[in-house]
Amino acid sequence: MSHRPPSGLAAVSAALLAMSRHLEMRDVLKTIVASARELLDAEYAALGVPDDHGGFAQFVVDGVSDEQWKAIGPLPRQHGILAAMLHEAKPERLADVRKDPRFEGWPAAHPDMSDFLGLPIRDGDDVIGALFLANKRCPKPEGTCGFTAEDEELLGILAQHAAIALTNARLYERSRELTIAEERSRLAHELHDAVSQKLFSLRLTAQAAAALVDRDPARAKGELQQVAALAAEAVDELRAAVVELRPAGLDEDGLIATLRTQIQVLDRAHTARVTFASAAVRALPAAQEEALLRVSQEALHNALRHSGAGHVEVTLTRRDGGTVLRVSDDGRGFNPAVTRRAGRHLGLVSMRDRADGVGGRLTVESAPGKGTTIEMEVPGG
Repeated sequence: MSHRPPSGLAAVSAALLAMSRHLEMRDVLKTIVASARELLDAEYAALGVPDDHGGFAQFVVDGVSDEQWKAIGPLPRQHGILAAMLHEAKPERLADVRKDPRFEGWPAAHPDMSDFLGLPIRDGDDVIGALFLANKRCPKPEGTCGFTAEDEELLGILAQHAAIALTNARLYERSRELTIAEERSRLAHELHDAVSQKLFSLRLTAQAAAALVDRDPARAKGELQQVAALAAEAVDELRAAVVELRPAGLDEDGLIATLRTQIQVLDRAHTARVTFASAAVRALPAAQEEALLRVSQEALHNALRHSGAGHVEVTLTRRDGGTVLRVSDDGRGFNPAVTRRAGRHLGLVSMRDRADGVGGRLTVESAPGKGTTIEMEVPGG
């Protein structure tokens, strides 16, 4: 009769609880992979979520360094053993994956693997992913697999709970997409009702001023004053409509998770590398979190659209009892004083206003050819 050490049940329980804590898809995948690797004492673990085009929509690894992963190259395609997990939908336990007839090799930078355990993740009749483990840390007589039938059974339990966690994460993402769509629709209506009428009036008044400027300068001046007043009202209406929108993800996930998600999207969407790191930051008051998020968005927009940077780095850390957001790029930089005098500083003014509004401060360091660093510090955290 097989016997697991007393810590075995606690380890399984800890793994299942860890999976249930997360809602963001990437966090769920990472937790599943790390839990499987630790639980079965394997050197490597991976989880692939297939797309509909012969590749993987998501592929997460554990046991491989970031440098190794970059050197390996693009995400794998659905072929060989990976495809077997998804299409044949049955467990695979192999003494040496390299000797299996379905094995088709791997990139030069790929770590060497021998014994292998793979299991599909099912949602009903659908295979929504596959878990892979390699190189069990145990003595292995020649020609035998380190992974046991007990390991396969344990991974099967983990896969069942992984299916629930993945399904919940998908539903959560869909819910967030719907929330964002509803917010966009609401904002569109507000902008139309509150701002478009003002802009229409502004246009008509400007046309009237243009028609009067030669024959009745005094009346034209009055019309132009009205143009200025309407423009100011339109700006106020627009600001009110935008500022009241607190990002939906911020309330549910907090600042760190929201920043990480947005930066992952930007990293995929731009040729520049965009990275995020945080350390020892606690939850902040809602107004401070929103201000930090908005400043990061403005700084990232500037860096990705105007700096020509190859790498933009965002960090969120504690310093001297406060929380510091830092957005640095290796782009072309600029002279802040010249930019200010030229009037191209509305983004910086907006960021400073946001920092001031929550009791923080904003600093900008930049020089031509030296990149740009924007820091916002707020008390607490």
